[in-house]
Amino acid sequence: MSAVPGLLGILALVLGGIGMREMLREADDGTARPRGARRRSRDVPVDPFGLRDRIRRAGLEGALEPRGVLLLKGCSSAAGMLFGSLLAGAMPGRLFPPALAGMAAAGFLLPDLLLERAATRRHRSMVAALPDALDLLAVSVQTGRGMGGCLRDLATSGRGPLVDELARAGEDMAWGSGQAAALDALRRRIGGAEIGAFCATLERSRRLGSPLADQLRRQSSSLRQDQRRAIEEEAARAAPKIQLVIALVLVPSVLLLIVAGLVANLDSLIGIGY
Repeated sequence: MSAVPGLLGILALVLGGIGMREMLREADDGTARPRGARRRSRDVPVDPFGLRDRIRRAGLEGALEPRGVLLLKGCSSAAGMLFGSLLAGAMPGRLFPPALAGMAAAGFLLPDLLLERAATRRHRSMVAALPDALDLLAVSVQTGRGMGGCLRDLATSGRGPLVDELARAGEDMAWGSGQAAALDALRRRIGGAEIGAFCATLERSRRLGSPLADQLRRQSSSLRQDQRRAIEEEAARAAPKIQLVIALVLVPSVLLLIVAGLVANLDSLIGIGY
């Protein structure tokens, strides 16, 4: 137990140093510097834990800052240590320090897990909405408008994270960043093979001049077939699980009811036998 105070002190110093560094970096970006001082570039922000990328992929770029996540990680780690200290009486003395360190580490990593889950749900929703967006984009392309205007028009015909990302790409094209750069940024923001194929289709149509509407419709149909196949496979995997639940839960419960009825009327059954 003598190592517990030292362990708590080390963890507190590490978490406090990380939080102080982030807060000083944010304050340093917003304050004036003396003339001739070396200025840090904002194009490459310091992000040792990759929090900015996780926040962006989770769709919380405007509502959450890395220093807020660091503060949450520190509070979660402290809560984990508090919960571990409450269990001190239920474990041997040798296991208490590593268990306490494990609870603190689990609390520190919990916000990262929540952000990753939010990013995964967001990406799945965007992939599920992609076929409808491709159909709408194919109709808009046939009117002869530019790609930037077609992507921006999607914001008026639907909602969701995919529509927001496509409209953002359309804004980038409209403000002169170029279609290749806007599509590359879109591919990096969303990721995944589906978005990569969509961006490749737009780039191929721009370079070769091939009809874009037909390619978008074919890609939309292929995505719907893949989604239908994935649903069928998931339904096929659900049938054995249902049978397992029936075999392990329902059948024993019915047998227990039958046995309980037999035991309750055992004296009458014995009397009938004699």
